[in-house]
Parts: sequence; structure tokens; C-alpha cells
Amino acid sequence: MNETTSMYDHVGGMDFFVSLVDHFYEGVEADDSLRPMYPEDLEPGKAALAYFLAQYWGGPTTYSEAKGHPRLRMRHVSFRITQTERDAWLRHMTAAVDRATVAGAPLDLAARTQMVDYFTMAANHLINAE
Repeated sequence: MNETTSMYDHVGGMDFFVSLVDHFYEGVEADDSLRPMYPEDLEPGKAALAYFLAQYWGGPTTYSEAKGHPRLRMRHVSFRITQTERDAWLRHMTAAVDRATVAGAPLDLAARTQMVDYFTMAANHLINAE
């Protein structure tokens, strides 16, 4: 990856983010602490997360066009998020990053680090309860 290539382009576009989100939700579905926070039908949330992540990492603005500004903290304020939920969420997202591939190969270390750093920051930002 270089300064002129977005992460979106580096990982091959939307297919990467759909795969990443699919892997993440596999973890969520089996997690007793997180699953109750999600609606019964996970598909709309999966699509929204994939579009959000694609946009965040330099892809099309489909998410904002459909939902407006991401307002990450505001959209999650109704959920009680403690260190426990944060840790579970981050564990599943990190595992998804590690399972996701680019052209059949694991994500390179620089891209993995950048993604995990972002997800760690975002998870920390959403803690709203002790």
C-alpha cells in the first residue's frame, strides 16, 4: 500500500469488506454476550457495516448516501457497552481481519495493523458503561 492507494483499493474493493463483515458476524452470532444486542435479522446490519467500512477506508459513499453521517457513538448509545462487550466485539473483529483475504492471501501486516488499530480505537470510543 502507498500514499496514493486507499485501503479500499489495496484490499480489492467491496468484496473484501463483505467478507470481513461475514466473518465478524459469524463470531457475533455465537457470542452470548453480544448476540442479544443485535436484531434477529442480521442482514441489514451486515450490509450497513460493510458499506460503512468500505466508505471509511476510501470506497464509495453508499453508506452516507443511505444513512447520513455515520455518528458512530450516537448510533450505539442505546446499547450498554462495557469493557466486556468491547473486548468481545474487538476479539471477533480482529479474528475477522485475520480470516479475510486479498486475492486468496492473508492481509499484509501494514494493512492488518492499520485496520486493527482503527477497530481498537472505535471499540474504545463506544464504551459507555462500567
